Amino acid sequence: MVWGLERYQEARHLHFVTFSCYQRLAYLKTPRLRDLFEAALEQTKSRHSFHVMGYVVMPEHVHLLLSEPPKEALAVALQSLKLYVVKRARRAPFWQPRYYDFNVFSAAKQMEKLNYMHWNPVKRGLVENPEDWRWSSCSYYKTGAQGAVTIESGL
Repeated sequence: MVWGLERYQEARHLHFVTFSCYQRLAYLKTPRLRDLFEAALEQTKSRHSFHVMGYVVMPEHVHLLLSEPPKEALAVALQSLKLYVVKRARRAPFWQPRYYDFNVFSAAKQMEKLNYMHWNPVKRGLVENPEDWRWSSCSYYKTGAQGAVTIESGL
């Protein structure tokens, strides 16, 4: 574990998780690889029984807002997600070994993290409006229509 980084699990909080591609390289720069990540996230959330409240896939990193898996540590589910992508992308190393995890303990903090994620592609100059970035949960929150990753906002 990284010095000074404390993870609080089994607290029934949501988790705002960030992890990066190896050496912050843009391994997720193509639509095909961002689609692959979304498929991996949907598959992994089903397999490990966690819920996704929000996400954004950027060219060199990912942000997730999710619940804890009921039967195992969050780290196990995230390792499974990363491994799924590595095997299908056929590139190793693909990910940095660690991830950032912030417990989201209030509705206000949940909205703050969702807004942060959804505006990330705009701030980076990838799109003009958050809902224009196809690889995020923003369109779900704008229209209610589910995309490649099923969003569960009412937890």
